[in-house]
Amino acid sequence: MDHIPEGFAPHLRKSPVTEPWEPLYARQTADRLVLGVRVREAHCNSRGMPHGGFLAALADNAMGLSLGVRLAAARQPAGGLVTVSLTLDYLGSAKLGQWLEFDTDFAKLGRSICFTEATVRADGEPVARARATFKLLEAKAAA
Repeated sequence: MDHIPEGFAPHLRKSPVTEPWEPLYARQTADRLVLGVRVREAHCNSRGMPHGGFLAALADNAMGLSLGVRLAAARQPAGGLVTVSLTLDYLGSAKLGQWLEFDTDFAKLGRSICFTEATVRADGEPVARARATFKLLEAKAAA
């Protein structure tokens, strides 16, 4: 079994999108949820590097989940989040076997729109920078 960094545990929130990329790991702190994964062939393009779409999907996922952590801490009700825009700047590349972390290092909560930024690191080295805007869905009233 490959080494999983301290503080990470199996990610419990499953999705049909991320299922082929399992196992995924998560580390929750007071203000974010960091996703982690060991790079495998299922994550890679024909050049043996994690595909940009894979990086974008997990960065989007990590930023949305981190907003959920922040919203809960702020006791701000929300019925969910929908990505409005997502951009990534690819700064480098990762290789098979490296540990990837998707860490949301900025989040601004709004009443209807939230903003986030995240850094994707391979064995601690930045390989991508992500930015996203999310729309807050209205919380459903209790029946």
